[in-house]
Amino acid sequence: MDPQALLEQYGPEAIDMGIRAAGALAIVLVGYWMAKLFSGFTRSGLEKRNFDPTLNAFISKLVFFIIFAVALIPALAHAGIQTASVIAALGAAGLAVGLALQGSLANFAAGVLLIAFRPCRVGDWVDAGGCSGTVEDISLFSTILVTGDNKRIVIPNSQVMSGAITNYSVKPRRRVDLLVGISYDADIKLAKETLERLVNADERILKDPSPRIAVAALGASSVDLICRPWVKTEDYWPTYWDLTEKIKLAFDEAGIGIPYPQMDVHFHKED
Repeated sequence: MDPQALLEQYGPEAIDMGIRAAGALAIVLVGYWMAKLFSGFTRSGLEKRNFDPTLNAFISKLVFFIIFAVALIPALAHAGIQTASVIAALGAAGLAVGLALQGSLANFAAGVLLIAFRPCRVGDWVDAGGCSGTVEDISLFSTILVTGDNKRIVIPNSQVMSGAITNYSVKPRRRVDLLVGISYDADIKLAKETLERLVNADERILKDPSPRIAVAALGASSVDLICRPWVKTEDYWPTYWDLTEKIKLAFDEAGIGIPYPQMDVHFHKED
């Protein structure tokens, strides 16, 4: 076929397609530039508010992809591509992926909530997801705890957020609760004076709030006393252990008996 005839037949269509492709490319480039611009603004704004770096990076990337995806739709339409079928296909694919990854998506959503609301931070000692330990890392899908005996536990974020989270490190002060049983023959006043002397002699115990020492209950085999001093959070366990030992030694020295379970066995001789 004559080139001149081909040019006359397909030239206008080719020129129209070229114009459409150039216009679509221009829309894509403008959309990419706007996505980068708004993503940068989002990152800078969140950094000024001391937002978590992990969540900051995720939100910035999410803003970029949303704006870029919005720009792609008119670009495809300008190029002459039917966007309705493309959107329907993407929606069906998204639904299938969502159903397949619903467990991961639940962990992801819980991770966003953990990072945004911060019920616990790295370095806190917590009870979460049925485990106890120091928080080593909080990612978008899992939380890592290190136990007191140096075991590493990886907990899915959905499991962490589905139950109660007890944070032992968030408050600057904690109360030490000690329950001490003495025998019914023991002098209650002497026992309380002994506890007060031990509490007042320990410099780690705070004066405000003041310690509380009282009779808690009359048990089956003991008179139960409570001793509740307040300490700094980091002094909780050293004070708990030291005070427990000092109470036993001081009660032994003062002759205050601490009862323990006993069993009487009677033997009967049969003829």
